[in-house]
Amino acid sequence: MPEEPRDVAGGSRRRFLKWATALSALGAAVLAGLPTLRAFVSPTFKKPEGKRWVKLGEADLFDVGLPPTKVDFSETVNDAWLESRALRSVWVYTEDGEQFIVYNAHCTHLGCIVFFDKDKRALHSPCHHGLFEVKTGAVLAGPPPRPLDSLEWKVEDGMLYCAYQDFRVGIAQKVSV
Repeated sequence: MPEEPRDVAGGSRRRFLKWATALSALGAAVLAGLPTLRAFVSPTFKKPEGKRWVKLGEADLFDVGLPPTKVDFSETVNDAWLESRALRSVWVYTEDGEQFIVYNAHCTHLGCIVFFDKDKRALHSPCHHGLFEVKTGAVLAGPPPRPLDSLEWKVEDGMLYCAYQDFRVGIAQKVSV
């Protein structure tokens, strides 16, 4: 009895479809996997942000001694794809008009904005009545866990700048956010 001829074309077609399916699945996995892998790995290669120098005003126009000067400014804040404006504040104190102390205006306890209390001659936090010494930022009264956060400053071309940054509140260590 003669042997039936093998379907050579069918065998190679089946093999081709297996390979095409495998390559298509591999391509789909790569297309889905690369963005996912990039999302996990990209933060490790992110360049560290430089200091944000904020212009506070002409250095010789700040009041010498008490009361300190509160400076408000706004900055653009990016949260994923949402861009908004945020109002920030700092307190500037100088005894001689040449050396400055610049404080972040947030209380270190809960982050409330501090104000200058003329009667107590100190910076006062309205949240839980924390008091801070103006010259050093030291805690005079209340629950704040650390002194006011001082900021780096510089004078260039007669203008006072500070390197603004926020810090975690409610902890004893000064940790940048």
